[in-house]
Amino acid sequence: MTTIYNRQQYLAATIESILAQTHRDFEYVLWDDGSTDDSLAIAQHYAAQDDRLRVVAAPHQGLAPALKAAIAATTGTYLGWVDSDDLLAPTALAQTAALLDTRPDIGMVYTDYHVINAQGQDQGLSKRCQIPYTKDQLLLDFMTFHFRLLRRSVYDQVGGINPTFERAEDYDLCLRLAEVTPVHHLQQPLYYYRQHASNVTHNQLAMIHWSYQASTQALKRRGLDHKYAIDLHVTSQFSIRRK
Repeated sequence: MTTIYNRQQYLAATIESILAQTHRDFEYVLWDDGSTDDSLAIAQHYAAQDDRLRVVAAPHQGLAPALKAAIAATTGTYLGWVDSDDLLAPTALAQTAALLDTRPDIGMVYTDYHVINAQGQDQGLSKRCQIPYTKDQLLLDFMTFHFRLLRRSVYDQVGGINPTFERAEDYDLCLRLAEVTPVHHLQQPLYYYRQHASNVTHNQLAMIHWSYQASTQALKRRGLDHKYAIDLHVTSQFSIRRK
């Protein structure tokens, strides 16, 4: 599943990475959140060629409400999503689904990922992948980043995406999932996270704020707020160097 808002530059590559999966049995919902560029037309072009793809054209709501609605439009036992500017490795679905198939105790599996730049050039393994997963460490480090495949049953159990989160809605979801199910780290890079100007710069402060909200709420849910508090530090530093 992919939510889309004005991603015409990258969307075709994202869709093609899904269609290249070695695991062929899947449904792929493309939810357009009121794009004003050619994104919807691109999605419809691919859907016309492959009946596993279904396009929903919706009014603009914002990321979290669109994501929640897109998930509600799917029917699969397992849920996974790929951002509309990223890429999925060919075996990502096969490997993550196989783990959930053979390990009924696990509610979510996540993979390592490589960072790519705007042109698609590989920048290497993310440092985030090197952080060992624990339920408690997740309060401070969002290591369960990409790619994630989870059981619909545990998604429903925790109430799904919180549409009031303007950013970090997936971090909030992962914190709640960690409270009800074991999470497995598949230590293979099966996702390519694209960094470019529109997702790196102007969203950072909002991401920090909403991540802080998610962690603070998790402390309260876990009954730890009387012992611990999370301090938020946002710093900036300038330096002068010789040219």
